[in-house]
Amino acid sequence: MRAVFPASFDPITNGHVDLATRASRLCDELVVAVYDRPAKVLMFSLDERLEMAAAALSHLHNVRVEPFTGLLVGFARQIDARFIIRGMRGASDFDVELRLASANRQMAPEIETIALFGDSRWGFVSSTLIKEIALLGGDITAFVPPLVAERLRERASS
Repeated sequence: MRAVFPASFDPITNGHVDLATRASRLCDELVVAVYDRPAKVLMFSLDERLEMAAAALSHLHNVRVEPFTGLLVGFARQIDARFIIRGMRGASDFDVELRLASANRQMAPEIETIALFGDSRWGFVSSTLIKEIALLGGDITAFVPPLVAERLRERASS
């Protein structure tokens, strides 16, 4: 069975990698879906986000990285995914994820949402926080894959 793990991945973090690694053990194939136009200001282009995600997940043999646009359930149907994987870092994520899962179930009752709790090491890590630390000159190497740390340093210094 195929599952989809969607996010903007701007940029991908070690928390994302941990969730993708764990989710990849639950399905035959995991499609990491990089949303092309999320409703937020992006630091990296779609191509950059795809490249960083693919590099960070290259060790997972049943994972592929693809862009998507529009409704997630439409993309899930298009690739014949039976499950949507979502990560939860803490209680504040629960309400948002519950609303998303409920809406997705109304639109596509054949697709189940699976919520994975994030590893406590990454509970505070978000792409927004990582970008802020990097832009302020902080060390983000413990929170993101090496290529992402390099790209963030380059972006912060320009």
